[in-house]
Amino acid sequence: MPSPLEGRLGYRFRNQALLRQALTHPSSGVQPDNQRLEYLGDALLRAALSRLLYREKPAWNEGALSKLQHLLESTEALCAWGEDLDLELLLPPGVDPRRQKTSFRKPLADAVEALLAALYLDAEAVGEDGFAQVCARVEARFTAPVRKATEDAWKHHDAKTQLQEEAARRGLPAPVYTRIGQEGPDHAPRFRVRADVGPHQAEAVAGSLKLAQAEAARAILRQMPTEEASPRIPGNASGKIPKVRPGKVRP
Repeated sequence: MPSPLEGRLGYRFRNQALLRQALTHPSSGVQPDNQRLEYLGDALLRAALSRLLYREKPAWNEGALSKLQHLLESTEALCAWGEDLDLELLLPPGVDPRRQKTSFRKPLADAVEALLAALYLDAEAVGEDGFAQVCARVEARFTAPVRKATEDAWKHHDAKTQLQEEAARRGLPAPVYTRIGQEGPDHAPRFRVRADVGPHQAEAVAGSLKLAQAEAARAILRQMPTEEASPRIPGNASGKIPKVRPGKVRP
């Protein structure tokens, strides 16, 4: 009989060791953990999403496709998938992820990627098309939201990209993110980050550097007055905004 997780996933593992490994967080001290699987799963997820977006959005250019893909593969999106699958990670004794839900968003997202890799390897080992199995799960999860998505959907979620483009629109320097502190145990760290954009500055704390940077970016976007006019870029007679480099991250 398939386990409840296999039922929700719609796939029965022939090699149960792969399934256990996918759910083994590195902090558990148990080997093998899911880090190598997460590495492979990240690549498989990107390829499956690229295939889906290319098929479903034939009129979109590369930039719009990339922004939507970034949103779909974000920690928030994968964490929500992991919660819907009701994944139970192998963690250090006494650690209850339900009490530290914010800190465990990244590990849960990583476990989803590891699970996709485990599924791929399990299928390939018995002569099946592992990538087709991964694509089937990715498409079941994301086809409906992809079809509904508009080209500006990312603006409501991708705060760092939105802040970078808003800074360029206002003639401000690119955002700079500085890690200014870390607290909590190794298995559930909390990072404090400061974002600087011209005269604007904000700090945020989250369970990963990426999430902390995004929260700081959102805070600055809330600070910026909406009525501020778009300045003309010096030396640019057309008024068009030139391409900008990604925001810097200081160690």
